[in-house]
Amino acid sequence: MEYKLQLVLVPVTDVDRTKAFYAEKLGFTLDLDVQRGEDFRIVQFTPFSSSCSLAIGKGITQAAPGSVQGLHLVVTDIEAAHADLTSRDAPVSEIFHFADGDRRPGPAPDRADYGSYLSIDDPDGNGFLIQEVGHSPR
Repeated sequence: MEYKLQLVLVPVTDVDRTKAFYAEKLGFTLDLDVQRGEDFRIVQFTPFSSSCSLAIGKGITQAAPGSVQGLHLVVTDIEAAHADLTSRDAPVSEIFHFADGDRRPGPAPDRADYGSYLSIDDPDGNGFLIQEVGHSPR
């Protein structure tokens, strides 16, 4: 039996504002935008090359806007991801890494997998970490 995570619901206050953020600032593919009456709308996005999508909308979750934290987007080149996001005027942090349990600015000296990160919040404060994995040879 296979279990695959396919969709994560992200609670937001303004669907159109957040739709523009995910499509324009993050460059996610817009898969679906369906509205059924005044109380239900679902907008689904998929990050490039991901097998898991995100959904925002109205009437899809009772979670509080901004309450989703710690979702990880994994990239093989943190510096290229930073350049891409800043070119889109996305509100992304500077690159940081964890060493000896401390968060430090700048790229990890050895660019070791799972060591370098960016952070970004959507307009409601739902928080993502962008993590470098696959850059270093194993």
